[in-house]
Amino acid sequence: MGIDTERDIEANLQIGPTDKGMVRLFVEGDGVEIPMDFTPDEAREIAEEIIAAASRAGKKGR
Repeated sequence: MGIDTERDIEANLQIGPTDKGMVRLFVEGDGVEIPMDFTPDEAREIAEEIIAAASRAGKKGR
């Protein structure tokens, strides 16, 4: 399975700062909780990747 494989899985995503100055992505679904902490710089890089992917996806949807 790859990134292009569709799945019927529901999950919740929460994003916020931690008390340690990190940015946490918290994924919860089907009894699993995955906390992922990133430095602010890493979080900015991830945000840039998400924006770039959204841009590419928008062009494919036309």
